[in-house]
Amino acid sequence: MAPPATFATSLLQISKARFLLLALLLCVFFFWTLRPADESWADYTWSSTHVEVPKVPLEAHIMSKCPDARDCLEYLVLPAMAQVSNRVDFQLSYIGTPTNHNDGIECMHGETECLGNIVELCAANLYPDPKRYLGFTMCLSKQYQLIPDRDLIADCALEYGLSFERLNECMSQEDGAYGMGLLRSSVERSAEANVTYSCTIRLNEEIRCVRDDGTWKQCERGSSVESLIADIDDIYNKLETPPTTSGVPGER
Repeated sequence: MAPPATFATSLLQISKARFLLLALLLCVFFFWTLRPADESWADYTWSSTHVEVPKVPLEAHIMSKCPDARDCLEYLVLPAMAQVSNRVDFQLSYIGTPTNHNDGIECMHGETECLGNIVELCAANLYPDPKRYLGFTMCLSKQYQLIPDRDLIADCALEYGLSFERLNECMSQEDGAYGMGLLRSSVERSAEANVTYSCTIRLNEEIRCVRDDGTWKQCERGSSVESLIADIDDIYNKLETPPTTSGVPGER
């Protein structure tokens, strides 16, 4: 049996208990005073600093075996993209005529153009970075008369870091039905936009410029690279941007 506690021992035990209680109360006090007033603050600051900035829609509607498409890409689209690719949502679309009887597509320059369109769509599908698939498409366009020559495709794929084997698999997938589906969807997109000329450039869902028969048409704000970039910057600066925070809890 333990010896009876003295008064001093009892007082010491009480003092320790009070000290522990006081320490616990202080911890609770500091927790509640230092916590954010709004429980969603942490979530808000995360979401406000991890948002996607809106980009300007830029689209080129082309035919793979069209000299106007080559000129359009070489003299306007690629030079502009080299400077504003971080501010645009770029897309290549193709022009053709759907054949309802067999779910196919008729291309102005024949079946070889349809094959060229498909290989370029496969490139964009497999390698969505415009710097790669757009460069590959431009490479083919420089010798558009040879499309879809195997050596041409292989050389351009090698130059821009694309796998020829993967491109070939895309084109032959489902006995060609997959690639034809890509082309049909792209052609339907151009038709819905009422685009019939290769090359037609649309900016922010509106026709910005057309290259037809070796000349620029419908380019009300100019056909120069500088004028296109200026228009892109103007639209980009007007896009809505999310509110920013100062990093202080409770401020929005």
